[in-house]
Amino acid sequence: MLRKEKIEEDKIKAIQIRMFPLRKENGNGLAGKCKIEGKIFLYPRRLEFCREKTPELGKEIINFYIKSRARAALIHELLHLKYASDEEKVRELTRRYFNIFIKHQHTQNSDTHKIAKMLFT
Repeated sequence: MLRKEKIEEDKIKAIQIRMFPLRKENGNGLAGKCKIEGKIFLYPRRLEFCREKTPELGKEIINFYIKSRARAALIHELLHLKYASDEEKVRELTRRYFNIFIKHQHTQNSDTHKIAKMLFT
């Protein structure tokens, strides 16, 4: 993706996982954030979310969701390095590249579409 989008690797200064929750203005949890200087922050789902959803969806699906959300957030924030203020284009490309990633997974099953829907709706 970096080569295809011509995003130079030296633009990426740091990628950090932050455990404290960060909220958007609308109150929803934030999955990631990209600073102009090339610092990318990823915010994983809190344990409460996992505990609530595990009985409903199962441990395997929740684990796949957590990993997929982190990958989608990373893709999204990397695209912001090139398309800084074009959120619509970044979202469209995030979906496209994440779908390419999903198609190449060995664990392809009916749950991948459910996970993609959870991530992008």
